[in-house]
Amino acid sequence: MSFQPTPAFVPATGLGSPHAQTIYASLVRPTLAPPLKRERWELPDGDFVDLDSFDGPSGAPHVVTLHGLEGSSRSGYITAILRGAADRGWGATAINFRSCGGESNRLARSYHSGDIHDALSVMLHLRQRLTGPLYAVGFSLGANVLLRVLEETGDATPITAAAAVSAPYDLSACAHALDAPGPFARLYRQRFLRTLKAKAREKLLRFPGAFDAQALMRVNTIRGFDDVVTAPLHGFRDAAHYYAEASSGPHLHRIRRPTLLLSAEDDPMIPAATHPRDLGANPLVHPVVTARGGHVGFVSGSAWAPVFWGEAQVLAFFAAQK
Repeated sequence: MSFQPTPAFVPATGLGSPHAQTIYASLVRPTLAPPLKRERWELPDGDFVDLDSFDGPSGAPHVVTLHGLEGSSRSGYITAILRGAADRGWGATAINFRSCGGESNRLARSYHSGDIHDALSVMLHLRQRLTGPLYAVGFSLGANVLLRVLEETGDATPITAAAAVSAPYDLSACAHALDAPGPFARLYRQRFLRTLKAKAREKLLRFPGAFDAQALMRVNTIRGFDDVVTAPLHGFRDAAHYYAEASSGPHLHRIRRPTLLLSAEDDPMIPAATHPRDLGANPLVHPVVTARGGHVGFVSGSAWAPVFWGEAQVLAFFAAQK
């Protein structure tokens, strides 16, 4: 049976526009988290990711979270899931992708939308340690990573059920949306590029020649950054090759676990045409596309008393699993 959100999403009063949803949620979501234990997880290539976690009782569900581009375990949408898991007596682990946990990673490479190996390494470790269900939720970039994990591992996945919120199913189309003219696209683009380029400059100090320093200075688009930095650092020919290899949209039929796909028609970073609609051939995948909600927004209630509907639906989806 397809998952049906309850109640239906109604934007908060005064927050009907996609940009109001996106920006308000980013700025106002509470970031208070339950008490967390920081663990440094060593990766097979000699690098690391930092994990922030707490355990539930033996046999209780455990939720793994994957944040978005330049997010972290402190992002409001992540802490909402952590609080919700704690309230239910579950455990949770928030993965900080390489360079996102407050300290630079050791290698020249970093993280990207199609890099499944770090997250999968953590999930396999948790699956061996835990006795209850292992749920996973990703937001934006992290949603694409999670879907690629599910697609590549199939029946062997360590995940019991998953949720992908505002996933960029077609990375090329999403880069085009972020690089479009207009004040809001410029605002989103500059916010991402500010920290991405700062981290890239720091990498060049430690790894001279890792990519073209002069080209980095000229970068002012997401596609340009992926051409100059992401692609050469991670073994792709260029941004187009990276987008084609890393996009989750073409492979959703491979998913073998119950998976919620939560998207908004008006998402300013993800074109509506890229949202999956008819996945009748894979009854395990549950696409929910709301008319409004922005990008990782889904704020209902009111601006003075917001209700973060998206995170609530993710937790309800997990609670409904048997």
